[in-house]
Amino acid sequence: MKYSFRAYDRSGRLVSDAIDALSKADAQEQVRRRGLFLADLSADDKALPAAAARAGAGVGGRTARLKNVSVMVRQLSVLVSTGTPMVEAIASLERQLPPGDWRRAVEDIRSRIEQGAGLSAALEHHPRYFDAVARSLIAAGESGGQLDEMLRRLSTLIRQQIKVRAAIVGAMVYPCLLITVCIGVLATMMLFVLPRFEGLFETLNTPLPPTTLIIVELSRFMRAWWWAILLAAVPIIVAARLWLATTAGRSWLHATLVRLPQFGKLFRAFATARVCRVLGVLLDGKVNLLDALALAKESTGNVCYERLLARAEQMLTRGENLSTALAGTPLVSDTVVEAVRSGERSGQLGPVLLSLAEFMEEDNEIILRSLSSILEPLILIVLGCLIGFVAVSMFLPLFDLATATGPGGRG
Repeated sequence: MKYSFRAYDRSGRLVSDAIDALSKADAQEQVRRRGLFLADLSADDKALPAAAARAGAGVGGRTARLKNVSVMVRQLSVLVSTGTPMVEAIASLERQLPPGDWRRAVEDIRSRIEQGAGLSAALEHHPRYFDAVARSLIAAGESGGQLDEMLRRLSTLIRQQIKVRAAIVGAMVYPCLLITVCIGVLATMMLFVLPRFEGLFETLNTPLPPTTLIIVELSRFMRAWWWAILLAAVPIIVAARLWLATTAGRSWLHATLVRLPQFGKLFRAFATARVCRVLGVLLDGKVNLLDALALAKESTGNVCYERLLARAEQMLTRGENLSTALAGTPLVSDTVVEAVRSGERSGQLGPVLLSLAEFMEEDNEIILRSLSSILEPLILIVLGCLIGFVAVSMFLPLFDLATATGPGGRG
């Protein structure tokens, strides 16, 4: 249950926060462990969203949380493999952390284990850091006596997820930077440079070329209505974000991404590799196939693949094979279906899926770098043409004037 409290620290400063606790007595004990003097404590289910938001803000987003969890899990696997008791292992990790939300989460996990809870049960109270896949792998390791091995596999899974995110972000940084610079240059030319030429154009007393007229009128509109453009852009962006947060919006966005020419193939490849790796790790960790599909469905992050795995769950409950459930859809290639079928025949579906994920992830990185290398010069060409069009349109009347006043002209 979620409890909100107000307490005073040793300097007398009032502290307000929310914590997860099994009971009111447990909440009071957690507050005392923080070195605080409790003033008020109450159950508050509405505190959960606020606390989760503070946790996310304190660690810098999803990637930062993944890095924190990866380091913790990797160190835990080493300590557990050497026979270190779980409480001591987590306490040693806790001492290395700086003050903040992540340290308080680790402190709470240690506290729950001290009270007799298992590691997977303690992690359930921090779903923002440890998702269902992580908790299931750890629970399987605890029940099978292979906790260190499961922690190692979970660390590998998280590190691979971080690597994929870094590869995608790294490939998009330069194109986004080019687009931003170009928009800034075009805005500067339209709002500040072109107005200086308008007075010169008026003194020419000659008809302006059509392209020059277009950019002059566009510049006037932008200078006259810039506030309206900004006022219109803000609600449009907010409305779009709110709509994309709905089920219908997410469905449309994800369906559009997987159907894009060229890039859609890359989106499908990354999503398929993610599903294969999660399923492979879970199956190799002795999680049954139906549970593994349910967990993989939660971790895909794509509505199209969530529906595909939900359909696969239904077909498996009717006695059909996973390869049959994945066949006949553009989301999964025929090569993947055949590999899954081979794994089912040999009884080595988990290792086959892991090998398939590694192979696909290597190919995806190569394809991503290739697309990035093609996209960068393409963006440069398009942006160069736009800036060149504006520049030529600005100087074209001057060229016409020079031609008219030169030798053989009207001058």
